[in-house]
Amino acid sequence: MAGHEFPEPADRKRQVADPSTPRAEPQPRHSCDPAFKHGVVVGFDGSTSSERALAYAIGMASRSGSGLIIVHVANRLPTTVWAGCEPPVFVDVPDHRTEVLGLELACAEYLSEVPWILVERGGDICHELEEVGREYEADAIVVGSTHGLVGRIFGSVAGRLARRAQRPVIVIP
Repeated sequence: MAGHEFPEPADRKRQVADPSTPRAEPQPRHSCDPAFKHGVVVGFDGSTSSERALAYAIGMASRSGSGLIIVHVANRLPTTVWAGCEPPVFVDVPDHRTEVLGLELACAEYLSEVPWILVERGGDICHELEEVGREYEADAIVVGSTHGLVGRIFGSVAGRLARRAQRPVIVIP
């Protein structure tokens, strides 16, 4: 029947949202282990400064009775990007360095004091550390400082993270 609409049953009527009514924000999904919620995130790559940051983070997690989230960010950008030859494209290749770091950490006695996990990410270090901190609702992010020419040219991870992070950042010299 053209031009005639049948009324919908009351139980099938669509609810139209009133724009003036405040909407409840969606609750964040926690894909992480609840034992590590509000833990301490630490960036770790095996360098001397990251080992110092790890030692500090272990003490911090131990004192607060929380878990330790150790994050290794694998740089998966092709070297030609750094030369400016092509747009940034992530290369999905396995990073065996994370596997080696995981084995070293598993054998370390100093980690027996706190519950810990190793999280591997790929991409920008600052972004990934902040993202892991957000996912785990971390109380703090601990990183080692960068010394040398690379830190002066590209800017240190600690400095960039301290400027943009939404949670406390502790920089260990």
